[in-house]
Amino acid sequence: MVLSRFWLVIFISSILFIVVSLFTANTYTIDSVLNGKKDDPVLVSEKYIEELPAFLKDSIKKAPDQTMIINRDTLNADTTYVYKNKTVKIYSGLQKSDGLLPTCKSTLVDLILPLIAYLAFFCGLMELLIVSGASGNLAKALSPVFVKVFPSIPKNHPSISYMTLNFAANFLGLDSAATPFGLKAMESLQEINPEKDKASDAQIMFMCLHASGLTLIATSIIGYRAAANASNPADVMLPCIITSFIGTIAAFLIVGVKQKINFKSASLLIGLMGLIAAIVGLLMYVNHLDLIGKNYFTSNLSGLILLAIIVFTLIFSFRHEKKFREADTTVFDTFVVGANNGVKTGVTIFPYVLGMLVAISLFRNSGLFEIISDAIGFIFSNLGVSKEITNALPVAMLRPFSSAGSRGFLIDSMNTFGADSLTARLSSIFQCSAESTFYVIAVYFGSVNIKNTRYALGTMLLVDLICVITAIFVATWFF
Repeated sequence: MVLSRFWLVIFISSILFIVVSLFTANTYTIDSVLNGKKDDPVLVSEKYIEELPAFLKDSIKKAPDQTMIINRDTLNADTTYVYKNKTVKIYSGLQKSDGLLPTCKSTLVDLILPLIAYLAFFCGLMELLIVSGASGNLAKALSPVFVKVFPSIPKNHPSISYMTLNFAANFLGLDSAATPFGLKAMESLQEINPEKDKASDAQIMFMCLHASGLTLIATSIIGYRAAANASNPADVMLPCIITSFIGTIAAFLIVGVKQKINFKSASLLIGLMGLIAAIVGLLMYVNHLDLIGKNYFTSNLSGLILLAIIVFTLIFSFRHEKKFREADTTVFDTFVVGANNGVKTGVTIFPYVLGMLVAISLFRNSGLFEIISDAIGFIFSNLGVSKEITNALPVAMLRPFSSAGSRGFLIDSMNTFGADSLTARLSSIFQCSAESTFYVIAVYFGSVNIKNTRYALGTMLLVDLICVITAIFVATWFF
């Protein structure tokens, strides 16, 4: 319900702002909003050649080809003039993101279709784990901890194994595997949800822990920094771990207080201490590696673990083939059934993702996001916050809305300020320390047709804010 209203506010306010801009002559056409592509020049006005300043008019008239000529204003480097048929079209700036119609296409072609492929493959593996009994064994082993964190979940419930695999995939930077496991967890939790259109306590806790984005191996961030020629691409790894860990603890405490969880439980404390010990151990190990060792470790560990999961699933399934025969099926047929369920899930979530991304596209291209971003930057700069920090804030602001959009700002910050600048490093920490909140809510709750998300959205946004504040302190401490 809250998400629906927020989506409506973004959509209508963006359209109204576009209309107002059109009639106040701030923009010449809304074609860019509807059909424009990201980074294309934006048409802002069209004038007769006689209306231009003399130096521009003269340079156009003296050009050898007057049917189509482009000149750049030396005073405004991002402004382009295109002369044709006695008129000059003036382009200024670049398109912030794809327009409405290209967003519809890219959502299907670049996002949903690959996601359906990932869902099909990993849901096929999940079905093998279920029928072979591996997921049941995992759930039984972790039940003592999970029943304390999720008191409404019955002991040894299948959702425990799905959530574990989702957390583990996030933990290791396996984004392609995390989503299918997470969607399967939401479906399993929905089976025991007494109010099908309203998020349960267990679903909210799972969503908030998932969205806090605890990551040990920030593979993609390190890859972006390596491509930008950073002197040590892996130097943001420890700050990313610290920031995302604090965000995860904050999410657990906020939701735990709301749901009146017993924090004094021995099994819960043991599990938490074990997690902290694992993180500290990894930090100590990575910290003693040299530059080449760190790069090798971070670039290979996630891939090796993913391969290990696949190999383990197949070997365990064939070793327990008797259980498949008892279920009147085969290992391959079971994989196909799971893959088919993954495809159906992908089709189900497509409208939710499409609606959210189109609204975000309008929000960015309308200019509202830029105005809000500039205002926040102005406030922070007047509070004495370093310019290097305020330059990184667009990544933090856009991250809850769009991973691709914030990634664009991240890459731009590295290109503009240098990969080893505080701005670029802080942007990297922002990018890896939290999830795309609105996208995650649309996908996960949309997959089980939940309309009322209760306090999930507010909590996730609060955790995002905590991660932003933590990232600023950690980045200034490290760098």
